[in-house]
Amino acid sequence: MTRRVLTDVQWAIMEPHCLGKKSDPGQTGRDPRLFVEAVIWIVRTGAQWRELPAEFGHWNSIFKRFPRWIKQDVFYRLFRVLAVDADFDYTMIDGTIMKVHRSGQYAKGGLKARL
Repeated sequence: MTRRVLTDVQWAIMEPHCLGKKSDPGQTGRDPRLFVEAVIWIVRTGAQWRELPAEFGHWNSIFKRFPRWIKQDVFYRLFRVLAVDADFDYTMIDGTIMKVHRSGQYAKGGLKARL
């Protein structure tokens, strides 16, 4: 099994805000913690959904579950809860991931020198 990223303390904070709890009505995904771990794996590696290891479950099921959580604002709620006690241990600003506007690439449509 892939090493878990979330600690039990972190998961205890996140669990009440996730979909798929036993108290939720209707049919939901089996293991919300495993789903969150899969999303974290995708974010950390930058891989495509199809490259998700089988330990997390079938990639297409997780891929289809992701937009449902977005529509329900689950990730927004998780961000708000986790941002309250941010420790910033792993904060990093890296300019290599930013796209340059076309005017900064000397492409057509940028600033022109006029007399």
